[in-house]
Amino acid sequence: MLTLTGVAAGYHGVDVLRDVDLVVPDGASVALLGANGAGKTTLLKVAAGVGPTLRAGSVALGGCRIDGLPAHTRARLGLCLVPEGRGIFRKLSVRENLELFVTGATGPRLAAGPAHDVEGAVARFTDAFPMLGPFLDHRAGALSGGQQQMLAVGRALITDASVVLADELSVGLAPVVVDEIFAVMRRMQAEGRSLLIVEQYIDRVLDAVDYVYILHKGRIAFVGEPEQCRGSAVFDRYLGTHPSERTAS
Repeated sequence: MLTLTGVAAGYHGVDVLRDVDLVVPDGASVALLGANGAGKTTLLKVAAGVGPTLRAGSVALGGCRIDGLPAHTRARLGLCLVPEGRGIFRKLSVRENLELFVTGATGPRLAAGPAHDVEGAVARFTDAFPMLGPFLDHRAGALSGGQQQMLAVGRALITDASVVLADELSVGLAPVVVDEIFAVMRRMQAEGRSLLIVEQYIDRVLDAVDYVYILHKGRIAFVGEPEQCRGSAVFDRYLGTHPSERTAS
């Protein structure tokens, strides 16, 4: 379980997040929605330890405070951030990226199940994304945008991260690629992972999550279940759109 309590943080003395309370229960998926500039990415970075230092509040994983820990320690404890913009090593091959995800100093441990070593992790990755099997020895930067995003998602898949923070994974991708990435996200949840998802396709994410938080000007403005959002004025009020429309959430 990931818990943010009374979180305030920002840049250059200006708070982007203000008194934010958010809970991602064990084995649950949570959508974090909000207009551009609402603070969604900042919240994920604060949780992962790669954003601004807290001015107030706390971050806890599994009931233990982690806000005083560096990012690599949080990762080893089971927190995995898949950042917007594809967090991969572009000059390395796909296989080398996977090896670093597994063995690198900042990566969490191997996933339970078939991924007990590097080759097991590679097999787990290609099982989820078979189209990348023939490209294992290709430079990651030469892959298409969708393939690079699959590789980025692979970091969470092949490790035993208990909480995955996913930031705008579908940006700029073809619908068929978005389908594959969402399928892998559902697979991770079925394995008992917890997911906190920032996503631009509101209708898609409402079909995939258990709970919804809406962030508005740095504060949590709505907490509820997906069905409470469908046909609700909450989207018009805080996002300026209906859930069936594509939006930068």
